[in-house]
Amino acid sequence: MLLDGASLWFRAFHGLPTSLTGPDGRPVNAVRGFTDMVASLVRREHPGRLVVCLDLDWRPRWRVDLVPSYKAHRAVAGTDHTEDAPDELAHQVPVILEVLAAAGIATAGAADMEADDVLGTLAARERTDPVVVVSGDRDLLQVVADDPVPVRVLYVGRGLAKAEMFGPAEVAQRYGVPAGRAGTAYVELALLRGDPSDGLPGVTGIGEKTASRLLLEHGSLAAIRTAVDDPGSSLARGPRARLADARDYLDAALPVVRVVTDAPVQLSGSDVLPDTPVDPAALVALAQRWGLSSSLKRLVDAMAERR
Repeated sequence: MLLDGASLWFRAFHGLPTSLTGPDGRPVNAVRGFTDMVASLVRREHPGRLVVCLDLDWRPRWRVDLVPSYKAHRAVAGTDHTEDAPDELAHQVPVILEVLAAAGIATAGAADMEADDVLGTLAARERTDPVVVVSGDRDLLQVVADDPVPVRVLYVGRGLAKAEMFGPAEVAQRYGVPAGRAGTAYVELALLRGDPSDGLPGVTGIGEKTASRLLLEHGSLAAIRTAVDDPGSSLARGPRARLADARDYLDAALPVVRVVTDAPVQLSGSDVLPDTPVDPAALVALAQRWGLSSSLKRLVDAMAERR
């Protein structure tokens, strides 16, 4: 199981009130919510291996150089690479990382890469066990696969209680992309329609339905672009003109939308999920310092139930 760390703790922070505080009066809502999510996921999926994937660079320069608008609206005004995140969350992220370390849950990151790239790399690298990627980011739907091992995405965009499991068949059905290449086709769909949440404009006049129709008719973005340049193709005049005008955008944005699958990922330790915390004393200290006894007990109990 691969967890999209920032995606989950942001959702925990916004899903629980900041009135949940520790003994010093500072909010611990994200820590509690994230820890409870991990416990619930361990109980639900019974993973033998677990990694929390981190953003070591949430807005990599190489992506910004290709598409300057990439995540620009999420940066602090006057900066390029400082994310506009709630002040009440900032002190909680290190606590989450301390909890993971004490529990013995591995984290992973890669220099100049986002968590998506870490998730994509670890999923693509796996040759032994089925993989479940957990995220609230639809961009990760591109990693679904059946070979060499099943890779599924547990999409938690509407919360863990309403989580949906996606494989290639589900992505193809939900988004209207070719079933034989659903993950790759989803990247192309996202590129064509754009994604305002990431500052990606898409192709003017090409929404999700049109993008789906074009991909189903032609099979791939490469085939669509070939049809644009072929006067004898069946491509209608309107989409042809819009796609021709978007040549530079399509060239630049494809590597921005596509997750990296060969990132230099570094893990904090073994990804084997232990049955008991590796540092129980540290976990007790964290529980006392931050008022996390109930959440940490749920996590420890969930780990023990896997025996």
